Amino acid sequence: MSETARPGSIVGSAIATLVAFAILCGLGVWQIERKAWKENLIATLDTRLVAAPELVPPASQWPNLQQGRDEYRRVALNVEFERGKDALVYAAASAFRPDVKQQGFWVLSPARLPAGGTVVIDRGYIPTSQRDAIPPPPTGPVDLVGIMRWPEMSGMFTPTPDLAHGVWYARDIAAIAAAKNWGPVAPFSIEQESPQRPDAPKVGKLVVNLPNNHLQYIITWFGLAAGLLGVYGVWLVRRLRGR
Repeated sequence: MSETARPGSIVGSAIATLVAFAILCGLGVWQIERKAWKENLIATLDTRLVAAPELVPPASQWPNLQQGRDEYRRVALNVEFERGKDALVYAAASAFRPDVKQQGFWVLSPARLPAGGTVVIDRGYIPTSQRDAIPPPPTGPVDLVGIMRWPEMSGMFTPTPDLAHGVWYARDIAAIAAAKNWGPVAPFSIEQESPQRPDAPKVGKLVVNLPNNHLQYIITWFGLAAGLLGVYGVWLVRRLRGR
């Protein structure tokens, strides 16, 4: 029997092929799940971002809020800003704000609700040239409409906050509130949608613009799996004929 036709060689190749095939199919199944998740997310956002605003949940309901159920809800609220306590979060091109095309900052400010509790308001976008001259929030009670957003957690590759200039690189509300001595804040922030005031950070409506390329990934992974079986089948036939 030739060296290339040994049963052990065929069995080992079969095992390696099956392992690789299982991995490729697993990646394909994962992309199917991701596709369903992405389509559900887009449908949810399409519904929530155009709904009439509801009253923001009071502090007594905050422990019962859930990100999957409550994020991206449009809410109306009356607040009074705490002036001189702004924080900046680095902003680049945004999938939800197509009007923001250049680097800059989101301006976050704590604000008190009449019934009690502090909510962090994302007052909008400013260009980098305004970093040292942040437009102050309005005085007195203010009516706003905005979108409920959940915090972004800092990851392994998130830059360290620039505490000297009050700049963060993720909307980690709890960390920002602790560093800025804001005290206890809501587990969500409000991304202000309106009103737009003169000489204030630029607010705007959130727009669903999420990429959904999962179908092509599904085709790619399952195509590679099928191609792998085809290549192994051709190889196996040639090996068996060479015995």
